[in-house]
Amino acid sequence: MTAPMPGTRPQTRRVRTDLLGIYLNDHLAGATTGTARARFMARSHGDPPYAGPLRDLADEIAEDRESLLRVMRSLGVPRRGYKVAAAATAERLGRLKSNGRLFRRSPLTLVIELEFLRLGVTGKQLGWRALHALAGADDRLDERELAGLEARAERQLSTLEELRLTAVRDVLRAG
Repeated sequence: MTAPMPGTRPQTRRVRTDLLGIYLNDHLAGATTGTARARFMARSHGDPPYAGPLRDLADEIAEDRESLLRVMRSLGVPRRGYKVAAAATAERLGRLKSNGRLFRRSPLTLVIELEFLRLGVTGKQLGWRALHALAGADDRLDERELAGLEARAERQLSTLEELRLTAVRDVLRAG
């Protein structure tokens, strides 16, 4: 066996794609839910200071889902459609929750949706971090791309937290 070129890593494929496939499909289900919820929120909240940041977040979250699909393809992990369909259905059903209002959205809905989205982005960041930790063991995982996705998730969390605190003040402050 020849030594790798300087500055490159040897070709390796030592991740358990059976277990990783389950893990990534669970993350894909979450990404499907997060993408749908982010797009719904972007359409539902057209007022400043929420409209622009929510549209940008929805676009990025959709891009992140596509990045996850790319990673799955590069690892040869098949997409489990039933998990994606179940997640999409659950997200739509989640819109029907009781919010104390019969025909219109509660002002509190924005706070709850931002917290839900923040939890999803935290999970996504942990997924990118897990893949990044495996990148040294499998040349099909791009360390730079995964580091960039981790950093983007961190920025998304910061944006969501700013929006959440603004919504908390707007909705829950008396007077």
